[in-house]
Amino acid sequence: MKPATPTPLPIGILALSVATLLAGCGGKDDHAGHDHAGHDHGHGHKHEHRPPHGGTAVVLGREAFHLELVRTAETGLLTCYVLDGHMESFIRIPATSLALETTVSNRTSTLTLLPVANAATGEKAGDTSQFEAKADWLKTTPNFTGRIPAITVRGATFTNVTFRFPEGNE
Repeated sequence: MKPATPTPLPIGILALSVATLLAGCGGKDDHAGHDHAGHDHGHGHKHEHRPPHGGTAVVLGREAFHLELVRTAETGLLTCYVLDGHMESFIRIPATSLALETTVSNRTSTLTLLPVANAATGEKAGDTSQFEAKADWLKTTPNFTGRIPAITVRGATFTNVTFRFPEGNE
């Protein structure tokens, strides 16, 4: 008896198989319009974004960009970094300040975060990814709710971005 000769796969099935393999998760895809952070999105694993400074992640839009908020209790400093959708690269923006409305014990106030220059990276006011504000209440208050009335990153404006600190909004 002669051994069976394998039948070649039809081209359509072969093309579909290759396309499925190539479309799997991996690489740096554009997150605009996709919700990926911390959940399974049909590929059997989770995408998680880790803030590079160990701070609080605040997502802008549907994973288009992130803010990372870092509180330094000893000095009452709040630092905000503007990051890409994967929280891997810093994004410089032309803002001269960032407004952050905070609520602590039913009392709302506004922190004005100012741009931080960095000679090592060439960042300066009007072209930076880092903003800071100091407030005495940040020394003793580890939890608050926040709202960013508006922020523009690479031509996209995000309004009324709400979060809880230190939980974030992801």
